[in-house]
Amino acid sequence: MFSSYSTIAWVSSLHKGVQPDVKYTLRASTTTGSVFNFLSALGEVAFAFAGHSVVLEIQATLPFTPENPSKKPMWKGVVVAYIIVALCYFLVSMIGFWVFENSVDDNVLLSLEKPAWLIATASMFVVIHVIGSYQVFAQRVFDMIQAFLVLKMNFKPTGLLRFVALISYVALTMFIGMTFSFFGGLLAFFRGFAFAPTSYFVCGSVS
Repeated sequence: MFSSYSTIAWVSSLHKGVQPDVKYTLRASTTTGSVFNFLSALGEVAFAFAGHSVVLEIQATLPFTPENPSKKPMWKGVVVAYIIVALCYFLVSMIGFWVFENSVDDNVLLSLEKPAWLIATASMFVVIHVIGSYQVFAQRVFDMIQAFLVLKMNFKPTGLLRFVALISYVALTMFIGMTFSFFGGLLAFFRGFAFAPTSYFVCGSVS
């Protein structure tokens, strides 16, 4: 899904061509705004390569022996995966900026505008991707919620309890994301704040 909508984004941007009156300047007009945009960009980069937060769980599913530890194939898989991710993201970012300059939307698909069917297809790929990845990244939160309800609140560990708790959590996060108009910029900060320390910890553990 990721490679599909990323390819649609950069190929469509390349086909659209450079827009008239482009200005390759900073989006912010003040030093403070430039600094905040820079820090926000670092948060976006940290989130873009955030797969390391579940890498240990994935590695735990691989077969291993003392002679052939699981970290060897895991390391090869991580390198290949991040090369693909970096290639897709760099193409989208560089071509998107080249075509639309600093007026490009946070979602480059919105800047394309046409053809509508292609943008809808790419957006559907994004939805499918998010639905799957959300389950993986939120699994630890789900476990914490269920443990709190069972151990602290003395609820019985039933399927209904898990269903209600998870639906409530998803609904709450969706409500917060839809309520705050500046949530995209705020999310960049929390992304960097949460994932950057995890990067150092996991990299040290794997190595």
